Amino acid sequence: MERLWTSGSHGKNKELVERLQLYGIIKSKKVAEVMEAIDRGVFVPPGSAPYVDSPVPIGYNATISAPHMHAACLELLEEHLQPGMKALDVGSGTGYLTACFAMMVGPQGRAVGVEHIPELVDFSINNIKNSAASTLLKEGSLSVHVTDGRLGWPDLAPYDVIHVGAAAPEIPQPLIDQLKPGGRMVIPVGTIFQDLQVVDKKMDGSVSIRSETPVRYVPLTSKAAQLHNN
Repeated sequence: MERLWTSGSHGKNKELVERLQLYGIIKSKKVAEVMEAIDRGVFVPPGSAPYVDSPVPIGYNATISAPHMHAACLELLEEHLQPGMKALDVGSGTGYLTACFAMMVGPQGRAVGVEHIPELVDFSINNIKNSAASTLLKEGSLSVHVTDGRLGWPDLAPYDVIHVGAAAPEIPQPLIDQLKPGGRMVIPVGTIFQDLQVVDKKMDGSVSIRSETPVRYVPLTSKAAQLHNN
């Protein structure tokens, strides 16, 4: 997906969501409500333009995805983010989508972010504390952990939703294993050319995979390789 606009860095979060609705990216009332509640401006580094439809560098050779990609992923995952369900956000970065997931599954559900850069985990936790999801973090239904995201977070598996925020050369088997039967994973796959793939696990444990759209994400890799990629 190409970015849809570049102007409006002075805009507010609600205007951003309204524009995503105008362009047909957000169709769901629930997705719109959650993206309005979780202010993107809280989740970007100081001096960034949070309300422009573009990825924003967050340090450590990582980015926070463009708003239209967050919206598209939330739309793809909404049915599996019902109250009481469990979600895993791999490569959780600044914590934005992890917070959105937590708001959707609510206090009876569980939202887990995993990120292998400790400084980003600290940054994301601080961001969440300043967001509408702060109570969920405090009460324990939302958490962020330092680990290699390619291994998932088996402690709380299986998950109704797994979202991966970086491109893998192929879908990591541990993530497929940790997806609940009936659950859905959204993951960018590829190296030079990437597709956003939707992985649905059937009740018998078999999986179906389809490509949703061409994308461009940073690679899902080791901590050492990410930090070396300057």
